[in-house]
Amino acid sequence: MERIASFCVDHTTLLPGMYLSRQDGDVLTWDIRMKRPNQGQYLSPAAAHTIEHLFATYARNSKWSEHVIYVGPMGCLTGFYLLTRGLSDADALALVRESFAWMAGYAGEIPGASERECGNYRMMDPAAARREAAEMLPVLETLDPDHLRYAE
Repeated sequence: MERIASFCVDHTTLLPGMYLSRQDGDVLTWDIRMKRPNQGQYLSPAAAHTIEHLFATYARNSKWSEHVIYVGPMGCLTGFYLLTRGLSDADALALVRESFAWMAGYAGEIPGASERECGNYRMMDPAAARREAAEMLPVLETLDPDHLRYAE
């Protein structure tokens, strides 16, 4: 089998940030990398699950909602994937910045966190999710939409 694109990225040099992971036709997969890989600090499963609910809810209700295809966590617990269609790099970055700012300050009920709506609704940690989102904001603020690519 061929190696998939995400396994071709050098994870030993990858830093927190936002990267265009792949392009499939008009669908862009964004790597929202919150933690440096293999360095011992990861998102807790409960924080990642909470961020997933919040990030997906915000993105799908934002002014860019019609361009959002998917928001989901990385299995390695170092970040999230965001799949979009029809967004410029600048708009994708703006969406992520707004989403993380919203999550960092969110204090309400977690959307979709009920037995009827979620397969593991008890595994939530809103405080950790807010903290992780807040820690990512300064990283997002340093990014330039013209340089959202992996280092060669």
